[in-house]
Amino acid sequence: MQIEEGLEEKVKRFLNQRTRSMGDALGIQFLTFGKEEVCASMPVDENTIQPFGILHGGASVALAETVASIGAWLNIDEKIHSTVGIEINANHLKSVRPGQRVEATARPLHRGRQVQVWEVRIETEDGKPVCISRCTLAVVENRR
Repeated sequence: MQIEEGLEEKVKRFLNQRTRSMGDALGIQFLTFGKEEVCASMPVDENTIQPFGILHGGASVALAETVASIGAWLNIDEKIHSTVGIEINANHLKSVRPGQRVEATARPLHRGRQVQVWEVRIETEDGKPVCISRCTLAVVENRR
């Protein structure tokens, strides 16, 4: 796993303190953490396919929102703010059958004080585009 310099402690806290989540159920594994890019992979298996035996679009959207949310979180002071997804869209371009992994790469399009927008590209292991997504996240003050 690759972690951008200066984010080591924040990412270690995240990895050590988190509870089981949808990402765990889907088999999402983080590959890189950075303010400019977050990458993760996900298997195409019995947990991520739809009834017709191909990658479920909802699993792709869950992967996209996961990497975008982590990217947004890496760009805020979590003592003061949180980020929450408020809109996501996805264009599904290619079907993927079980036995493969897909990889998502999230990059920021806009990192404002109140809103962040991230683009996520999901590809097959050989680099073919599977899904293009855009996720908008609100930056909100933590409630105490």
